[in-house]
Amino acid sequence: MADLGIYTKNADIQARAGINANATNKLTAATDVYVLNIESTINALTRYNWSDGFAALNVDVKGILTEVGASMCAMLVIQSDMSGFTSRAEAETMLDVLNNNVNRGLSILKKKGTERFMLDA
Repeated sequence: MADLGIYTKNADIQARAGINANATNKLTAATDVYVLNIESTINALTRYNWSDGFAALNVDVKGILTEVGASMCAMLVIQSDMSGFTSRAEAETMLDVLNNNVNRGLSILKKKGTERFMLDA
């Protein structure tokens, strides 16, 4: 498949969704359905178009963007079918951890005063 993400790739989504997430929902064909929407949402929430200038970004900033995008996508993979997890609590814990990753990353990306570091590093 195409693996359409700019900074969120299927392998990153699969790693964060975990071994018990539905295998079909982790396929590139499934994650491509929402990956570009997630990246657009990150751009809108941080008020910066990371997608257009991604290639020129510092490796640390790329890592934060990948973490946030893959975590958001992995949450969709998990919530779409929790039946593969050993318990609902396991799936909910995965979602909580991923949500923490998203909130931490968005906080860093939105923080005023760090723009120069992120764009010039």
